[in-house]
Amino acid sequence: MSLIHALSLTLLALAVTGTFALVVQLFCVLRHRGSSSRAAQAPEPPREPVGISLLKPLCGVDDDLEANLEAFANLGYPKYEVVLGVKDKKDPAYAVAKAAVARWPRLMRLELQHGEPGLNPKVNQLITLAGVARHDILVISDSNTRVGARYLEEIARIFEDPSVGCVSNPVSGIGEQTLGSLMDNLYQSTTAGAGQIAAKQLADQDIVVGKSMALRREDVEALGGFYSVRNVLAEDYVIGRWLTRRMGKRAVIARAPVYNVSQKKSVMTFFKRYIRWSIIHHTCIPTPVYLGQSLINPLPLGLLGALLSPSALVFQVLGALTLVKLVHDLAVFQLMRPGQRTPWKTVPAVLLKDVLIFVAWANGLFARSVDWRGNKLRVMAGSRLVPPASALPLPTPLDAPEHEPIEELLAG
Repeated sequence: MSLIHALSLTLLALAVTGTFALVVQLFCVLRHRGSSSRAAQAPEPPREPVGISLLKPLCGVDDDLEANLEAFANLGYPKYEVVLGVKDKKDPAYAVAKAAVARWPRLMRLELQHGEPGLNPKVNQLITLAGVARHDILVISDSNTRVGARYLEEIARIFEDPSVGCVSNPVSGIGEQTLGSLMDNLYQSTTAGAGQIAAKQLADQDIVVGKSMALRREDVEALGGFYSVRNVLAEDYVIGRWLTRRMGKRAVIARAPVYNVSQKKSVMTFFKRYIRWSIIHHTCIPTPVYLGQSLINPLPLGLLGALLSPSALVFQVLGALTLVKLVHDLAVFQLMRPGQRTPWKTVPAVLLKDVLIFVAWANGLFARSVDWRGNKLRVMAGSRLVPPASALPLPTPLDAPEHEPIEELLAG
């Protein structure tokens, strides 16, 4: 057997293994969806409503931002506030936020960022927002999201358990009008959100996603405040790991999804986003784990194997894998966003998405620099940020004396 033929068989075997993993993932999503439906039929309100502060850092005008903010103004929870933040008045989101505050003055407030303490622009805003928040539960909520009516009720109920330190929601995506946004919403639903659910069900692994992350104020303060992650790009991942591994708290994945609203993104915008995401992800996990995660995108592996040693049988196997992958993505896409239409153009979008995600993943093996919100930054181990011109590392993000170095924390 030649080396090329052996490599071809190896890649095809990996693709088959990854496809089987996706079938298991689909069953996990079906199980999660069933439990969510039963809970919706007989919701359990919290025993005593706890005050919740929604922290929304804004940067630019996201797709349908006005409607996104309106969704958070009508949650029906008895005791909550929405604290909107922008870096300065030059941000295009400032006018939208100001109009929202004028429309819901008793619910929403607008805060301008105080200073620029770190290299993570989102965390810089969170430092300001947390400082003025009135309540004890802090919910980080991205500006491009929407949620269901019982979103805060579920978070409050989960926090009745004192062992819970963090609540995150499975991510889905809605609103696509362009191919780039369709691929974005597909990835959010079929990989990010479905991966959160499967990791929790199969391995009790907590994958905290910052699109919706609820924390107790006392735990954030024990961490050293958001200031402690001011120079970390994956602040959600680091905070989640710190709470579970250092403080012994539990991270809980809620039943209800949080919807990423993507409408008019271009294919290039989609690709650049996941180029950046792959770099962030690889700096947070060991390289063998990063390599293993290529299995959840099996079609490029199968295609490479087929091209290395083409035959009728090999292409039949590749065709079968492609069919299973399409069924998985279409089914999960529908399950993760009930009531939304799944157009037929989703089929070619799945295939293009998988190719672009594979290229982004391969780039993440080697690249360490990102361009985020106009800032060029280098990403070190643990997603620590340093300016590219600096050869000296910044202080450890979790730099209080009692904390472990971030590399040891993430290695766990």
